[in-house]
Amino acid sequence: MTTFWRLLTFLRPYRAGVIGSLVLAALAMAMTVAIPYLTGRAIDQVRAGNEHELLVLGIAVAVAGLLRLLLTIARRLVAGQVSLGVEYDLRRRLYGHLLDQELAFFDRQQTGQLMSRATVDLSSVRFFLGYGLVFLVQSALTILLASAAMFLTDPGLAAMALAPVPFVVVIATRFGRTARPAIQAVQQRLAELTADVEENISGVRVVKAFAAEDRQLSRFTGSVGRVFDQAMVSTRLQAFYNPFIGFLPQLGLAAILFFGGRRVIDGSLTMGQFTAFYTYLLMLLGPMRQLGVALGLSQRATASGARLFEILDREPRITQRPDAVSLPDGSGQVQLQDVTLRYEGAATPALRDVSLTIPAGQTLAVVGATGSGKSALVALIARLYDVTDGAVSVDGVDVRDVVTDELRRQIAIVNDDPFLFSASVAENIAYARQGATAKDIRIAAERAQAAGFIERLPDGYDTRVGERGMTLSGGQRQRIAIARAFLADPRILILDDATSSVDASTERAIKEALREVMAGRTTIVIAHRLSTIALADQIVVLEDGTVAAHGSHDELLDVSPLYREIVEKGLPDQVFLNRNPPEREVAGL
Repeated sequence: MTTFWRLLTFLRPYRAGVIGSLVLAALAMAMTVAIPYLTGRAIDQVRAGNEHELLVLGIAVAVAGLLRLLLTIARRLVAGQVSLGVEYDLRRRLYGHLLDQELAFFDRQQTGQLMSRATVDLSSVRFFLGYGLVFLVQSALTILLASAAMFLTDPGLAAMALAPVPFVVVIATRFGRTARPAIQAVQQRLAELTADVEENISGVRVVKAFAAEDRQLSRFTGSVGRVFDQAMVSTRLQAFYNPFIGFLPQLGLAAILFFGGRRVIDGSLTMGQFTAFYTYLLMLLGPMRQLGVALGLSQRATASGARLFEILDREPRITQRPDAVSLPDGSGQVQLQDVTLRYEGAATPALRDVSLTIPAGQTLAVVGATGSGKSALVALIARLYDVTDGAVSVDGVDVRDVVTDELRRQIAIVNDDPFLFSASVAENIAYARQGATAKDIRIAAERAQAAGFIERLPDGYDTRVGERGMTLSGGQRQRIAIARAFLADPRILILDDATSSVDASTERAIKEALREVMAGRTTIVIAHRLSTIALADQIVVLEDGTVAAHGSHDELLDVSPLYREIVEKGLPDQVFLNRNPPEREVAGL
C-alpha cells in the first residue's frame, strides 16, 4: 500500500464526517454553478425588458449565494472537526508508539528529529487529511460541474475551452513525481534543524560556560543554510510548474473571448449565455491554477507520512510476551546467569558471561572503572535492555516472562543525574505512586532528607521546579529523586551513584535514611565513593564487562589487585572504617 493510501486509512473513524463534508462541498458547488446560469438568464431578461422575471432571478441569485455561504460554513466546521480528530489520533498513536519503544531506540535517536516528526510532519498530514483532501475533491467537483454546464450551453465552445485541461493534468502529474523527493528532503533538513535547536537550548549552560556562542551560531547557520538550499530546489520546481499550470487555461479563455464573442455578434449565442459561459470558464481557472498548490500539499503530506510511518512501522525490540506471568511474591532475589549484553552497533559487548546472585534483602555494591558495565548490569534487571545471551531472573522468574509493568513497578532506580519533570515538587515525588497523599509525600521527603529545603522553597511542596528541575541544585534534585524512590516502596532499589551531588553532611544524613529504607530490601549500589560501599553486604568488581572479583571488602583486598587499586585511589571516608574491623588499615583512609 502506498504512503498516500495509508494516510487515508486515518480517516476511517471519521467516515461520516468526511462524507458529510464532501456532500456539503458538492451542494455548495452546485449553488456556485447555479449562480452564473441565473445571472445569464437575468442578463437576457434585461435585454428583453422583463422586469418581473428579472426580480425573480435576482432573488434566486441571492438565495443561491446565501445557501452557498451556509453550506460552506457547515463544510468548514465539519472538515475542521475531522482535521482535529485526525490530529488527536495521530498524536496519541505516535506518542504511544514512541513510549512502547525500548530504551536502546532512544539511545540512537536525536530528540529534535523525533520532535520534528511529532510536530511539523504530523501537522502536514493533519492539514491535508482535514482540509487539503476536501479542497482537492471540491476543485474536482467544480471542474466537473462547470464543464457539464458549459457543454449543456454550447458543446463546441466547451470543447475549445477545455482543450488545455489534458495538458494541465499531464504537467501536474509530472510535477507531483518530481516534487515528492524534493519536499521529503526539505522535511529531513527541517528535522535536522529542529534537532540542532533542541540540542543548543538543552546544552546552553555548556555553550555559555565555554563561551562557544559564536561556534554554535555558525553551526546553526549551516543547518539553516542546508534548509534554505533544499527549500530552493522545491521552490524552483513550484516557480516553474505552478505558473505554467495557471497559464494553460488562459489559452482557452482567450479562445472563448474571440470565438464566443463572434457567436454573440452573429446572434447564434445570447449575451446572457455568453456571460454564463464566460463565468463558468473563470470558475475553472481557480481550481486549475491551484492544482499545483493542492498537489504540493498532497506531496508534502505524503513525504511527512513516510517519515511518520518510519516510526509507526518500527516494532519494539522489547515486548511483553502474550503468556507473560505476574511477578511472584518474593523479597527481590536477583540472579544473572551467563549474561552477555551487546548494544546494537557496538564492536564489543558491554557485559560478557556475567553470573551473579544477589540474595533477597541484601545489598550489593558494584564498583569498576568507567565503561566497565556497571549501568548496563542494573539496566538488565528492570529489563530496560534485553540480554544478548543468558538470563536475568527476579524471585526465580526470567524477567522476559514477567508482565513488564509489574516488574518495573517493583524496581526503583535513582540515577546520579536524576530527571525531574516541569511540575511541582510534590508532583515529582508522587510520580512514583499514583494516588499518594500529601502525608505520604512529606514522609518520603523527610526520609530522603529533603523536607528541610523543600519547606524553604517559595511555595513549599507546590513550588514548580522548572524544566528538568534546573531551578534546583544537583543535590536537591537527587534528594527529590530519592524521596520518589522511597515513595515507590520497591522490592528492589537501585542507586546509581545517587549521592554524588550532595555535600558530606547531607550525604551522611541520606546514608542513614538509606540504611532504613534498605533494611530487608534488595539493593544494588553503583559506587564511586568509598563511603557508599559501607552500605553493602557484598561487592562485585567489574572490569571490561566481566566480573573480575566478588566478595566482601576484606576478601577483595586480599584477592583483587584491581579492588585494592580502587580503594587506594578512593576518597578518605571514615564511614567505611566504622563498618569494618578497625584492625585492618586501608591505604588512603
